[in-house]
Amino acid sequence: MIFSKKMKQLTSAIFSQLSYKKNDLINEGREVIDFSIGTPDIPPAPHVIKTIVEESSKIENYIYSINDTTELINSVQKWYYRRYGVTLEKDEIVSLLGSQSGFAELSLSILDAGDVVLTPDPGYPIFTVGPYLAGAQIVKMPLLKENNYLIDFSSIDTEIAKKAKLMVVSYPNNPTAATAPKNFYKDLVKFAKKYNIIVLHDNAYSELVFDDTEGESFLSIPGAKDIGIEFNSLSKTYSIPGCRIAFAVGNKEVIKQLKTLKSHVDYGMFLPFQKAAISALEGPQDYVELVKNTYRKRRDLLVKGLCKIGWPIDNTGGSMFVWAAIPPKYKSSLQFTFDLMEKTGVIVVPGSSFGEHGEGFVRFALVQHEEQIIRAIQNIDISGILDI
Repeated sequence: MIFSKKMKQLTSAIFSQLSYKKNDLINEGREVIDFSIGTPDIPPAPHVIKTIVEESSKIENYIYSINDTTELINSVQKWYYRRYGVTLEKDEIVSLLGSQSGFAELSLSILDAGDVVLTPDPGYPIFTVGPYLAGAQIVKMPLLKENNYLIDFSSIDTEIAKKAKLMVVSYPNNPTAATAPKNFYKDLVKFAKKYNIIVLHDNAYSELVFDDTEGESFLSIPGAKDIGIEFNSLSKTYSIPGCRIAFAVGNKEVIKQLKTLKSHVDYGMFLPFQKAAISALEGPQDYVELVKNTYRKRRDLLVKGLCKIGWPIDNTGGSMFVWAAIPPKYKSSLQFTFDLMEKTGVIVVPGSSFGEHGEGFVRFALVQHEEQIIRAIQNIDISGILDI
């Protein structure tokens, strides 16, 4: 059988390798503490679970839900205004079956073969996979520690900027966990308008920000709707990743293109999940504080604990991740990752899997309870892996 040549580039090699090694360690009876995959371990809010159970028991909810319900659109409008002060019109909103598939659909709906797309490096893999599937030319924008992992617009080649059709931006950032100040978004709007570039701001972690930092919406900047849209996901904020609930909001022309493509490839969000989204957005928001504080406590425990045993790590401003420079005696984040697994049973993701500029770092997902974090620190300390 002959398959698409594109599929040869779509390998999840690193996660497969980590999984194989993890199974080997478990089969050997070794202790394993896994910080690799960012799957929330915090239970969803009870009222959201109750809504899913109740709505899933209704036979009438099993029809095709081709369009978003008016009730759902109204909930998104109210939430965006309450949270960010952003007013959205009804034709500026469409639900997504998760941000990941949404980004692939967005790429297919606005890009032609050969179009230039600016993506962050390091960055979440779908940011390049989506444009790649659309046949676009991908140009990486380095996220450097010396720039606080913010995009340096002045470093983007003028000729590349003139050709660019789409720019992908995401703060709080995965994997670096960096946050962006309001002035950054002002510069982003100015840059995109100057070169007529469509902007996608992936805002999946806006509620998971720490140390008195406020999560921003790109759309709160005057003129942002003229050139871009924003994705916002309920997966991490409300700990319901399996429901695949997300939204694209912003420029109505981009939203229209996305809706048109979606009408050909999916039949909309399952009605009980639409009800769950409404319950989350309109229900008690103290749950969001619980989630945020849980990740903050885990971050503090992990960062302080690793610093204490001789692994200096910068504090991170947001998301559910910690971005850690590897010990100086290592030159390869991949080699360090597998040495760490072998010597300590602690599993992280090598930064190189997120792009060239991720080399020299590893990513921890804050998905382990505090007791396990303490245990991981102890295992690293006694292993000798940090010894010079």
